[in-house]
Amino acid sequence: MVGQYYKLSIFYGTFIDVPELSSNNCRIRYNCAVGVTRHDGIIVFMEEEYKGDLIELAQRWDKTLIPHEIQIVDHSNNVNGFFFPGFVDTHIHASQYPNSGLFGKTTLLDWLNEYTFPLESKLNDLHVANQIYNKIIQRTLSHGTTTAAYYTTIHLNSSKLMSRLCLEHNQRAYIGKVCMNQNSPSYYIESSTEESIETTNQLIEYISELNNDKVTPVITPRFAPSCDEKLLSQLGQLAKKHNLPIQTHLSENVNELKWVKELFPQNSSYTDVYDKNGLLTEKTILAHCIHLDDSELNTIKDKKSGISHCPISNSCLGSGECPTRKLLSRGIKVGLGTDVSAGYSPSILDVARHAHMVSRHLAKHENDDSLKLSTTECLYLATMGGAHVMDLHNSIGSFELNKQFDSLFIDLAAKGSQIDLFPWEKDTEKLEKWFFSGDDRNVVTVWVGGKESGRANKALL
Repeated sequence: MVGQYYKLSIFYGTFIDVPELSSNNCRIRYNCAVGVTRHDGIIVFMEEEYKGDLIELAQRWDKTLIPHEIQIVDHSNNVNGFFFPGFVDTHIHASQYPNSGLFGKTTLLDWLNEYTFPLESKLNDLHVANQIYNKIIQRTLSHGTTTAAYYTTIHLNSSKLMSRLCLEHNQRAYIGKVCMNQNSPSYYIESSTEESIETTNQLIEYISELNNDKVTPVITPRFAPSCDEKLLSQLGQLAKKHNLPIQTHLSENVNELKWVKELFPQNSSYTDVYDKNGLLTEKTILAHCIHLDDSELNTIKDKKSGISHCPISNSCLGSGECPTRKLLSRGIKVGLGTDVSAGYSPSILDVARHAHMVSRHLAKHENDDSLKLSTTECLYLATMGGAHVMDLHNSIGSFELNKQFDSLFIDLAAKGSQIDLFPWEKDTEKLEKWFFSGDDRNVVTVWVGGKESGRANKALL
């Protein structure tokens, strides 16, 4: 098999990333040679403005290497192309992908009953699950998502299948079997707390036996109304026991907040329900978080939990506008989520654009220009911000020594690209054009852990 004998890959060309939250320009490194070990995908050297022989550079790093053990990926002659960190989707329902774009006139709670629960219930059938999960992995990879926090369904076997498929397609993923034992349809509900905990434990054991750190189990109470307090508490204990990430929904819809208050009258807030049950940790991903009060924001910050901003979903379901700048100014971790299928697009670049626009609508409503997000800040949220939210910031999100090489090669002049370029444009201007007009046609190649993922998946779509 081609590539199996390589010990080192060198990626050469223009590298762009956003390692820090800043309204200024991205970091651009020209003629940059990045060495990546093939066996573990780690960046072992970076040489900026390097114009020498790449084989010699590799042998300087390891004198024992011979040329056929070195893979060269040279894009230095492509003046309209650049390497960019893989996108991080911090909130996506893999099982809901066929419903993308289906809303009717619904808002959150009726949308769940009319569209979502009937579809999710079908994934007990492994043939159906295989069709849906293969397609969503292929589609997200084609748009440059190298890491995703996936919700599956309540079904153990199809959740196991999703874990295997992510490894087969070479996508980094959190896999969360949904837990829900109350206030759910009779045809789609777990019969007891014990069943929910037992199947979650089985998924944890199964993924552990896969012995591949690209796939991680994530504790997944769907949201507070669908879980009784016993289940919430035991899921918190389970996360602590295995040191696992947690994902759930918080404060998405005004009617949802009222419902939580009725169901948990002993708690001071929606956030307090999770906090009192041990579900707020530095590895917790909280989707939406639109309608939080100051006390809740303080709790989330103190617990070092992260927030997944899902602007497309929030707009489509009429849930509201997340005050992203307010969250960031408090030092709360924020990333982006497609929230497929309430979000109609599997593209994090689409989500970043909407985050940019929603911040402007909010700034107009509040008469406060400081609430606006820049394109650079939105690209940070799409990469490094998401890495922080998933507690993977030491491994992914930017191009640094000892990080995983999760990368895209973006070609602004790729076949079919809707970006028109002109010879006088600066690289920063080209980047702005990509932000507003780019799509999957500009994603030429995808690498996760130094291994290619993208081309094969594009061929299957």
